Amino acid sequence: MVNGQFRAMHGELMQAFTALPSDLQKCGVLLAKLKIALIEAGLFIPQGNASLEDLVLAREVLEVGAFWSIRTQDIPSFDRYFSQLQTFYNDYSSVLPPSPREYPLRGLNLIRLLTQNRIADFHTTLESLPIAADSLSANPYIAHPINLERWLMEGSYSKVWNAREEAPAEEYKFFIDSLMGTIRNEIASCEEAAYESLPLKDAATLLFFTQQRELLSFAQQRGWQVDLMGGTVQFAKKTEEKIEIPKEKLISADLKYARELEQIV
Repeated sequence: MVNGQFRAMHGELMQAFTALPSDLQKCGVLLAKLKIALIEAGLFIPQGNASLEDLVLAREVLEVGAFWSIRTQDIPSFDRYFSQLQTFYNDYSSVLPPSPREYPLRGLNLIRLLTQNRIADFHTTLESLPIAADSLSANPYIAHPINLERWLMEGSYSKVWNAREEAPAEEYKFFIDSLMGTIRNEIASCEEAAYESLPLKDAATLLFFTQQRELLSFAQQRGWQVDLMGGTVQFAKKTEEKIEIPKEKLISADLKYARELEQIV
Protein backbone atom coordinates (compact mmCIF):
# COMPACT_ATOMS: atom_id res chain seq x y z
CA MET A 1 0.00 0.00 0.00
CA VAL A 2 1.34 3.43 -0.94
CA ASN A 3 1.98 6.03 1.77
CA GLY A 4 1.41 9.75 1.97
CA GLN A 5 4.89 10.55 0.66
CA PHE A 6 4.22 8.51 -2.47
CA ARG A 7 0.94 10.35 -3.08
CA ALA A 8 2.68 13.69 -2.63
CA MET A 9 5.42 12.78 -5.14
CA HIS A 10 2.77 11.45 -7.54
CA GLY A 11 0.97 14.79 -7.34
CA GLU A 12 4.21 16.67 -8.02
CA LEU A 13 4.93 14.41 -11.00
CA MET A 14 1.53 14.97 -12.58
CA GLN A 15 1.86 18.72 -12.05
CA ALA A 16 5.35 18.83 -13.60
CA PHE A 17 4.26 16.62 -16.50
CA THR A 18 1.09 18.54 -17.39
CA ALA A 19 2.78 21.95 -17.12
CA LEU A 20 3.24 23.93 -20.33
CA PRO A 21 5.97 23.21 -21.13
CA SER A 22 6.57 20.05 -19.12
CA ASP A 23 9.34 20.23 -16.54
CA LEU A 24 11.21 17.22 -17.92
CA GLN A 25 14.13 17.50 -15.52
CA LYS A 26 11.87 17.46 -12.48
CA CYS A 27 9.86 14.59 -13.98
CA GLY A 28 13.05 12.55 -14.34
CA VAL A 29 14.02 13.08 -10.72
CA LEU A 30 10.54 12.22 -9.44
CA LEU A 31 10.21 9.16 -11.66
CA ALA A 32 13.45 7.71 -10.28
CA LYS A 33 12.16 8.12 -6.71
CA LEU A 34 8.68 6.84 -7.52
CA LYS A 35 10.00 3.68 -9.17
CA ILE A 36 11.87 2.83 -5.97
CA ALA A 37 8.70 3.52 -4.00
CA LEU A 38 6.72 1.23 -6.33
CA ILE A 39 9.19 -1.59 -5.75
CA GLU A 40 9.01 -1.10 -1.97
CA ALA A 41 5.18 -1.10 -2.10
CA GLY A 42 5.09 -4.24 -4.23
CA LEU A 43 3.47 -2.38 -7.14
CA PHE A 44 6.27 -2.42 -9.67
CA ILE A 45 5.31 -6.05 -10.26
CA PRO A 46 1.76 -5.95 -8.85
CA GLN A 47 0.59 -8.62 -6.47
CA GLY A 48 -2.95 -9.90 -6.08
CA ASN A 49 -3.54 -8.05 -2.78
CA ALA A 50 -2.90 -4.56 -4.23
CA SER A 51 -5.80 -2.12 -3.97
CA LEU A 52 -7.50 -0.71 -7.05
CA GLU A 53 -6.49 2.84 -6.15
CA ASP A 54 -2.83 1.86 -5.72
CA LEU A 55 -2.81 0.05 -9.07
CA VAL A 56 -4.19 3.11 -10.83
CA LEU A 57 -1.52 5.33 -9.25
CA ALA A 58 1.22 2.88 -10.24
CA ARG A 59 -0.10 2.73 -13.81
CA GLU A 60 -0.14 6.52 -14.05
CA VAL A 61 3.49 6.74 -12.91
CA LEU A 62 4.61 4.25 -15.56
CA GLU A 63 2.53 5.96 -18.26
CA VAL A 64 4.06 9.34 -17.47
CA GLY A 65 7.46 7.64 -17.53
CA ALA A 66 6.78 6.30 -21.03
CA PHE A 67 5.74 9.72 -22.35
CA TRP A 68 8.66 11.37 -20.55
CA SER A 69 11.02 8.92 -22.29
CA ILE A 70 9.75 10.00 -25.74
CA ARG A 71 9.99 13.68 -24.86
CA THR A 72 13.58 13.17 -23.76
CA GLN A 73 14.24 10.97 -26.84
CA ASP A 74 15.22 7.97 -24.73
CA ILE A 75 13.86 4.99 -26.68
CA PRO A 76 15.33 2.22 -24.47
CA SER A 77 13.64 3.89 -21.48
CA PHE A 78 10.33 3.96 -23.40
CA ASP A 79 10.71 0.25 -24.13
CA ARG A 80 11.17 -0.53 -20.44
CA TYR A 81 8.21 1.56 -19.29
CA PHE A 82 5.92 0.20 -22.01
CA SER A 83 6.95 -3.37 -21.22
CA GLN A 84 6.13 -2.80 -17.55
CA LEU A 85 2.73 -1.39 -18.47
CA GLN A 86 1.70 -4.61 -20.20
CA THR A 87 0.88 -6.12 -16.80
CA PHE A 88 -1.62 -3.32 -16.14
CA TYR A 89 -3.05 -3.20 -19.67
CA ASN A 90 -3.44 -6.97 -20.05
CA ASP A 91 -3.51 -8.76 -16.71
CA TYR A 92 -5.54 -6.12 -14.85
CA SER A 93 -7.69 -4.85 -17.74
CA SER A 94 -10.82 -6.44 -16.26
CA VAL A 95 -10.48 -4.73 -12.87
CA LEU A 96 -8.89 -1.36 -13.65
CA PRO A 97 -10.81 1.53 -15.21
CA PRO A 98 -9.70 2.32 -18.81
CA SER A 99 -6.74 4.66 -19.07
CA PRO A 100 -6.90 7.57 -21.55
CA ARG A 101 -3.17 7.13 -22.10
CA GLU A 102 -3.27 3.44 -23.04
CA TYR A 103 -3.94 3.71 -26.77
CA PRO A 104 -1.72 6.75 -27.35
CA LEU A 105 1.10 4.63 -25.88
CA ARG A 106 0.11 1.53 -27.85
CA GLY A 107 0.17 3.61 -31.02
CA LEU A 108 3.59 5.03 -30.13
CA ASN A 109 4.89 1.51 -29.64
CA LEU A 110 3.62 0.52 -33.11
CA ILE A 111 5.40 3.47 -34.73
CA ARG A 112 8.55 2.61 -32.78
CA LEU A 113 8.49 -0.83 -34.39
CA LEU A 114 8.18 0.80 -37.82
CA THR A 115 11.19 3.06 -37.20
CA GLN A 116 13.21 -0.05 -36.31
CA ASN A 117 11.99 -1.82 -39.47
CA ARG A 118 10.43 -4.58 -37.36
CA ILE A 119 7.52 -5.13 -39.71
CA ALA A 120 6.73 -8.66 -38.53
CA ASP A 121 6.62 -7.49 -34.89
CA PHE A 122 4.43 -4.58 -35.98
CA HIS A 123 1.79 -6.91 -37.42
CA THR A 124 2.01 -9.34 -34.50
CA THR A 125 1.50 -6.48 -32.03
CA LEU A 126 -1.34 -5.08 -34.11
CA GLU A 127 -3.13 -8.42 -34.16
CA SER A 128 -2.78 -8.79 -30.39
CA LEU A 129 -4.52 -5.49 -29.60
CA PRO A 130 -7.78 -5.85 -27.64
CA ILE A 131 -9.73 -4.21 -30.45
CA ALA A 132 -11.80 -5.87 -33.16
CA ALA A 133 -10.04 -5.79 -36.53
CA ASP A 134 -12.87 -3.83 -38.16
CA SER A 135 -12.63 -1.18 -35.42
CA LEU A 136 -8.90 -0.44 -35.67
CA SER A 137 -9.35 2.41 -38.14
CA ALA A 138 -11.82 4.09 -35.77
CA ASN A 139 -9.10 4.59 -33.16
CA PRO A 140 -6.96 7.56 -34.29
CA TYR A 141 -3.94 6.43 -32.24
CA ILE A 142 -3.91 3.03 -33.96
CA ALA A 143 -5.08 4.16 -37.41
CA HIS A 144 -2.13 6.54 -37.67
CA PRO A 145 0.63 3.87 -37.49
CA ILE A 146 -1.45 1.57 -39.73
CA ASN A 147 -1.55 4.27 -42.41
CA LEU A 148 2.16 4.96 -41.99
CA GLU A 149 3.01 1.30 -42.52
CA ARG A 150 0.89 1.13 -45.67
CA TRP A 151 2.41 4.31 -47.11
CA LEU A 152 5.92 3.07 -46.37
CA MET A 153 5.23 -0.19 -48.20
CA GLU A 154 3.76 1.75 -51.15
CA GLY A 155 6.69 4.17 -51.23
CA SER A 156 4.26 7.08 -50.73
CA TYR A 157 6.82 9.11 -48.83
CA SER A 158 4.99 12.41 -49.33
CA LYS A 159 2.04 10.96 -47.36
CA VAL A 160 4.42 9.94 -44.55
CA TRP A 161 5.75 13.50 -44.51
CA ASN A 162 2.26 15.01 -44.40
CA ALA A 163 1.28 12.59 -41.62
CA ARG A 164 3.48 14.56 -39.24
CA GLU A 165 0.95 17.38 -39.20
CA GLU A 166 -1.88 14.89 -38.67
CA ALA A 167 -0.25 13.17 -35.67
CA PRO A 168 -2.84 12.46 -32.96
CA ALA A 169 -0.34 13.34 -30.21
CA GLU A 170 2.77 15.50 -30.10
CA GLU A 171 5.00 12.54 -29.18
CA TYR A 172 4.16 10.83 -32.49
CA LYS A 173 6.10 13.51 -34.37
CA PHE A 174 9.38 12.31 -32.83
CA PHE A 175 9.02 8.89 -34.44
CA ILE A 176 7.82 10.34 -37.76
CA ASP A 177 10.94 12.52 -37.85
CA SER A 178 12.98 9.37 -37.28
CA LEU A 179 11.16 7.67 -40.17
CA MET A 180 11.80 10.67 -42.41
CA GLY A 181 15.52 10.44 -41.63
CA THR A 182 15.58 6.89 -42.96
CA ILE A 183 13.51 7.87 -46.00
CA ARG A 184 15.79 10.81 -46.82
CA ASN A 185 18.85 8.58 -46.81
CA GLU A 186 17.14 6.15 -49.19
CA ILE A 187 16.15 8.99 -51.54
CA ALA A 188 19.66 10.46 -51.33
CA SER A 189 21.20 7.14 -52.37
CA CYS A 190 18.89 7.06 -55.40
CA GLU A 191 19.81 10.64 -56.31
CA GLU A 192 23.52 9.83 -56.12
CA ALA A 193 23.04 6.90 -58.47
CA ALA A 194 20.78 8.74 -60.96
CA TYR A 195 22.25 12.27 -61.12
CA GLU A 196 25.58 14.01 -61.07
CA SER A 197 24.01 17.20 -59.74
CA LEU A 198 20.66 18.85 -59.08
CA PRO A 199 19.41 22.38 -58.45
CA LEU A 200 19.25 23.08 -54.73
CA LYS A 201 15.53 23.75 -54.94
CA ASP A 202 14.83 20.40 -56.60
CA ALA A 203 17.05 18.51 -54.15
CA ALA A 204 15.27 20.14 -51.21
CA THR A 205 11.86 19.22 -52.65
CA LEU A 206 12.83 15.60 -53.25
CA LEU A 207 14.20 15.29 -49.72
CA PHE A 208 11.23 17.05 -48.06
CA PHE A 209 13.29 19.91 -46.69
CA THR A 210 11.49 23.21 -46.19
CA GLN A 211 14.57 25.26 -45.29
CA GLN A 212 17.86 25.54 -47.15
CA ARG A 213 19.92 25.25 -43.97
CA GLU A 214 18.43 21.78 -43.42
CA LEU A 215 19.50 20.72 -46.91
CA LEU A 216 23.00 22.18 -46.43
CA SER A 217 23.44 20.26 -43.18
CA PHE A 218 22.25 17.04 -44.83
CA ALA A 219 24.53 17.63 -47.83
CA GLN A 220 27.52 18.02 -45.52
CA GLN A 221 26.69 14.71 -43.84
CA ARG A 222 26.52 12.97 -47.23
CA GLY A 223 29.73 14.58 -48.50
CA TRP A 224 28.02 16.53 -51.28
CA GLN A 225 29.52 19.66 -52.81
CA VAL A 226 27.15 22.65 -52.68
CA ASP A 227 27.51 25.60 -55.06
CA LEU A 228 25.49 28.39 -53.45
CA MET A 229 26.32 30.85 -56.22
CA GLY A 230 25.21 28.46 -58.93
CA GLY A 231 22.38 27.07 -56.85
CA THR A 232 23.34 23.43 -57.39
CA VAL A 233 24.46 20.43 -55.38
CA GLN A 234 27.06 18.01 -56.73
CA PHE A 235 26.62 14.46 -55.52
CA ALA A 236 29.52 12.43 -54.21
CA LYS A 237 30.05 9.49 -56.52
CA LYS A 238 31.15 6.28 -54.92
CA THR A 239 34.36 5.08 -56.45
CA GLU A 240 33.93 1.76 -58.17
CA GLU A 241 36.31 -0.90 -57.04
CA LYS A 242 38.54 -2.11 -59.82
CA ILE A 243 38.75 -5.85 -60.07
CA GLU A 244 42.01 -7.05 -61.51
CA ILE A 245 41.66 -10.16 -63.65
CA PRO A 246 44.72 -12.44 -63.47
CA LYS A 247 44.98 -12.91 -67.24
CA GLU A 248 48.25 -14.86 -67.27
CA LYS A 249 47.08 -17.32 -64.63
CA LEU A 250 43.79 -17.89 -66.46
CA ILE A 251 45.53 -18.50 -69.79
CA SER A 252 48.02 -20.87 -68.17
CA ALA A 253 45.19 -22.78 -66.48
CA ASP A 254 43.25 -23.03 -69.76
CA LEU A 255 46.27 -24.36 -71.66
CA LYS A 256 46.95 -26.94 -68.96
CA TYR A 257 43.30 -28.02 -69.05
CA ALA A 258 43.44 -28.32 -72.87
CA ARG A 259 46.59 -30.49 -72.73
CA GLU A 260 44.97 -32.78 -70.17
CA LEU A 261 41.95 -33.19 -72.45
CA GLU A 262 44.20 -34.11 -75.36
CA GLN A 263 45.91 -36.81 -73.26
CA ILE A 264 42.52 -38.27 -72.30
CA VAL A 265 41.41 -38.41 -75.94
